[in-house]
Amino acid sequence: MPFPVADAHCDFLYGAVQSGYDINTRQRDQVTAIPELVAGHVALQFFACWIDTTLRTSPLHQCVAMIDAYRRMLKNNPGLTPFTKSFQPDQGRIATVLTVEGGEAVEGSLSVLRILHQLGVRAMTLTWNESNELSGAAMQRNARGLTAIGREVVDEMNRIGVAVDVSHLSDRGIDDVLSRASRPAFASHSNARTVFASPRSLEDTHIREIARQGGVVGVNFFNKQLTDRTTACIDDIVRQIRHVVRIGGVDCCALGSDFDGMQNYPQDLRSGRDYPKLMQALLAEGFGKEEVGKIAYWNLHRYIAQFV
Repeated sequence: MPFPVADAHCDFLYGAVQSGYDINTRQRDQVTAIPELVAGHVALQFFACWIDTTLRTSPLHQCVAMIDAYRRMLKNNPGLTPFTKSFQPDQGRIATVLTVEGGEAVEGSLSVLRILHQLGVRAMTLTWNESNELSGAAMQRNARGLTAIGREVVDEMNRIGVAVDVSHLSDRGIDDVLSRASRPAFASHSNARTVFASPRSLEDTHIREIARQGGVVGVNFFNKQLTDRTTACIDDIVRQIRHVVRIGGVDCCALGSDFDGMQNYPQDLRSGRDYPKLMQALLAEGFGKEEVGKIAYWNLHRYIAQFV
C-alpha cells in the first residue's frame, strides 16, 4: 500500500490571491494542485498565508484575503476537508490546516491573534526573512530574540492553541520560544544546519529540544537549504531526514515541502506527485516501513491534532 503523506508547508494561498492559482489545475509556476496531491497520496496539507512585506497592502489585509481564498477553496472542493482529531488518511479526502507565515499579520495585537484563531489559523511563524516587532529572523545577522510583544504573542498562542512555528526564526528567538513553551513548538519547513550550513536551518540543540518537548521538524526541499549545487535532489532530502532522525528520534521528523514557495525544485521531486519516489528512497536508505509511515504522515498528524 502507498504511504500517506502529510506536508507541513506550502505557499499556494499567496499564488491564489496574487496570481489566480486554482487548486484543481496547475498553471504557470504553480505546483500545488489536487491532481498532484492525489497522485502523491497526500492526505494532509498545511496551507500557509505568507505575508509579503514588499507589498503596499497591510499584512492583516493580506492575511484575510488568503484566509478568504482558503475558505472558498474548501467550499468549492468537497474532496478537501479541515483536519480534525478523528481524520484518517484512508477516508479518500485531503485534510487541510490553515497557517500563517509571518507574525506581521497580527500587527502586534493579541486581539487580532485571537480572531485569526477563530477564523481557523492553527499555526504561525513569528517572522519570515526579516526581523519584525515580534522577533529577530534567521536571515538577519546577529538577530535578537523575542521582543516584549513577541513574548506576549507566544504566550497567547500557547494559551489559545496556535502552534508556534520556529521556522525562519533567529537562533535567539528559537531559544526564547523553547524556554517558555507550555505547548510543544515545531518547525514546519526547516532543515539541519549540521548537514548543510544555512542560517535558516536548525542547530542540533534546537532539533533535540523540539523533539524532547514533543514537536516535529518538517524537512523542506528548498535547494539553498539542501546543497550548494544549483539544483537539489531526493538524496539531499534523505540526508536531512537521516540526520533529524538521528538527533531527534524518528518520532520528531516530518515533511515540509515549501512547494509554491520557491522557483528551483529538486530535480526528482518537483511536486506532490513525486512523493512515492521519496518514500522508496527512504526504504532504500534502510528505514523500516513503520518509520517511513511516521516520517511521511503520522508524526505531523499526531502533532497538529492537539491544536484542532
